[in-house]
Amino acid sequence: REVKEEQEPSGVVDPDTSRLSGRGRFPCHQCGKSFRSSGNLKNHQRVHTREKPFHCATCGKRFREKFNLTGHEKVHSGEKPYHCTQCGKSFNRSGSLKEHQRVHTGEKPYHCSLCQKSFSQPGNLRKHQRIHTGEKPYRCFLCGNSFGFAGNLKNHQRAHCGEKPYHCSQCGEGFPQLKSLKSHQKIHFGETPAFDPDISRLPDRYICPQCGKSFSTSSNLKNHQRVHTGEKPFLCSQCGRSFSEKVNLKRHERVHSGEKPYHCTTCGKSFNHSGSLTNHQRIHTGEKPFHCSLCGNNFRFAGDLKNHQRSHSGEKPYHCSQCGEGFTQLRSLKSHERISIGGKPACAFNVIVQEEREVEGEESDVK
Repeated sequence: REVKEEQEPSGVVDPDTSRLSGRGRFPCHQCGKSFRSSGNLKNHQRVHTREKPFHCATCGKRFREKFNLTGHEKVHSGEKPYHCTQCGKSFNRSGSLKEHQRVHTGEKPYHCSLCQKSFSQPGNLRKHQRIHTGEKPYRCFLCGNSFGFAGNLKNHQRAHCGEKPYHCSQCGEGFPQLKSLKSHQKIHFGETPAFDPDISRLPDRYICPQCGKSFSTSSNLKNHQRVHTGEKPFLCSQCGRSFSEKVNLKRHERVHSGEKPYHCTTCGKSFNHSGSLTNHQRIHTGEKPFHCSLCGNNFRFAGDLKNHQRSHSGEKPYHCSQCGEGFTQLRSLKSHERISIGGKPACAFNVIVQEEREVEGEESDVK
């Protein structure tokens, strides 16, 4: 049940609010909002105190209100109480059901102000708008390339790690992208060449024989092939680090020179990478382009989304070397290990040992 709030038009608490009947008689003295019951006021005040007393027993995530915890717990239990009367599909949130029903009704309430195209979900509108703005919020931290969509970044990263999840059922050959597999499969069906028959008439006519990616020049293909060979011919004279492309070496050299050519027009802060400036600017714009498909939360940075998703999956990849306790984030592990007791990390085991020693000390003082 949503908490209904009322606010004075002026934004200032009316001293006589407490004497009004039926009109938000419980005011918040920090922001001026008023509430119909003391319980609703108490719930609201946690926005200011940041108190989150409701704790998920499965993943440890905390919430300000019990209602939010109850909704979150459905992620773990698999409970999906909201059913579509048209097709029978079930959902764990009423909002998810409402979005799904637009598939049946054809409703598209989210409109692009630039081209008037309409969408059924706000996330799809945000993705579409990047076509107009040219925004590419998904950046590869290995080579600095940026992409408009998370899926394109994921496909690109396979070029670095060599992952080939798509396999041909006929010959077993693996490919980093589904479209490369489909092009390859034409060989088995008697279609030649293996890639698009019109590829020779397209600008991208230099094809990588290992992954099927095509390039407009032979030099671009040569640069790309270093992803597969691991060759890094461009060496930093300061620290000895090597790179597969000259542009990446030049970007790296700014770390040593201190050059920061990318400036924020809002606050004047400077950066040595264009991607770092893009990330920083979201502090001013409030943009949160990274979206959690499970709970709908949005994040400024891809890393924050990745950390958050562990609260759903329960994954704890960071482990204490002393006691084995697992953590969802590296900073939580470091905080766990930071405080020293007798020169050892303050993990649960060492805390217990120290407490026992303190108790023994107190007993000896009494004697």
